[in-house]
Amino acid sequence: MTPRIVLTLAVAADQERPDLAEARNELYLAAVARHGAVPVRLDARTPAAARDRALAMMDGLLLTGGADLDPARYGQPIDGARDVEPDRDELEAQAWAAAETRSVPVLGICRGLQAINVFSGGAVLQHVEGHAGHAWGTGPAATHPLRLVAGTRLATVLGPEDLLEVNAYHHQGIRAVDLAPDLRPAAWADSAAGPLVEGLEATSRRFVVGVQCHPERTESTPAAFERLFGAFVDAARTAVSPGRNA
Repeated sequence: MTPRIVLTLAVAADQERPDLAEARNELYLAAVARHGAVPVRLDARTPAAARDRALAMMDGLLLTGGADLDPARYGQPIDGARDVEPDRDELEAQAWAAAETRSVPVLGICRGLQAINVFSGGAVLQHVEGHAGHAWGTGPAATHPLRLVAGTRLATVLGPEDLLEVNAYHHQGIRAVDLAPDLRPAAWADSAAGPLVEGLEATSRRFVVGVQCHPERTESTPAAFERLFGAFVDAARTAVSPGRNA
């Protein structure tokens, strides 16, 4: 069966550079399509009925990158967060709840990693100096080392190397103290604010994985990350309902 992956995306028309925003969206869609999944686009402008249908039929959920989550979602005032999009937060909270109810696999990228943590009861450090270089499409990516945690799902997928050089397009992060109770660190990176959780996963056997880097941007990502998209789509394939038409 062909899995259907719902992707929550930024509304390109609302961004400062709509052309670049749509190009970023297309990278996520291509990443799951090349592993045999059908990508299903959702954004904050998707009508409610279409949103409900997509979430009821999804076999996997990909929470993509974008604006900061509203700190009110984790009980804090704004103190470094910027360009929040409450309508996108609401979309993704609904998508997360549907994925939890139906136990479908979830992959989070950048904002998506932070969303997994916040929706699971964690928090976000609202600003970290030195982790946001050129915006994508405007110059070379900033990079830094990522240390995988041995024995985790993420390390199993990305190994055998335990140290990878990854891109960095974010100004927020998750410290150990910010991590939700049902999640565990799967990768770490150093920062001016101390060690940051830049890979996380569920403590259960279900595929729930988040990475802070952008593996869909293949020009600045180690080739090993292509296996992460493959593992996610494979997990979604096993989650396909036997009664659903292909």
